[in-house]
Amino acid sequence: MRPGAVALASLSLLLLGAAPAGAAGAPPPLPARMRDTGGGTQLVTAVAARTGSTSGTVTWWDRVGGRWVKAGSASARFGAKGLVEGTKRRQGTSTTPTGLYDLPFAFGTGAAPPGTRYPYRAVRQSSWWCEDNDSRSYNRWTDPRPADCRAAESEHLVSYPAQYAHALVIGFNYRTPVRGRGAGIFLHVNGRGATAGCVSVPAADMRRILRWADPARGPHIAVGTTGGATAVTRY
Repeated sequence: MRPGAVALASLSLLLLGAAPAGAAGAPPPLPARMRDTGGGTQLVTAVAARTGSTSGTVTWWDRVGGRWVKAGSASARFGAKGLVEGTKRRQGTSTTPTGLYDLPFAFGTGAAPPGTRYPYRAVRQSSWWCEDNDSRSYNRWTDPRPADCRAAESEHLVSYPAQYAHALVIGFNYRTPVRGRGAGIFLHVNGRGATAGCVSVPAADMRRILRWADPARGPHIAVGTTGGATAVTRY
């Protein structure tokens, strides 16, 4: 989802609800209050105060000894039109889809940070993310861009050297793409303001996340609001 663009948003969310206090009166960590965390031992949570918010917090967690432990956190930016339930999202609305998603691979215009374990694709002049609903490559990295994927309907990744210095693909609408739902949703470096639907964090924090993330531990990202229900839509 190219950094820029604008349109509509709305609707309610799904995920991060209240929970009983722990023995010492403090609430359990956020992942412990979720019905589904993806089954792995790493999790990223991207949380906004409400559906209309364009900012919030990204936190990354490790499951250690049967408990979730916070590994780090950063300020986050969301879509310019807020957040919307992933199954109800429409392409071009500048909304961030809520739900639970895997993180298929990393990429960047810069070299992978030292210690990165994720599969990492270097952005080249020929690298595109196809967002053309009529293309067989819809919501896929293409290098080079195929003939049936119109440039005007896609994202030339090299055109965003700051935002895509380092990024992780969010598996929204990725495994079995639904045309018109949206394409190119990433966790990437901050631009000048809200995103066109992605989640973004400061550059140093994006590098920290890439050094932390271990695909062998099955990391997922959960996107939602603090006032959402406890159910999570999983993709």
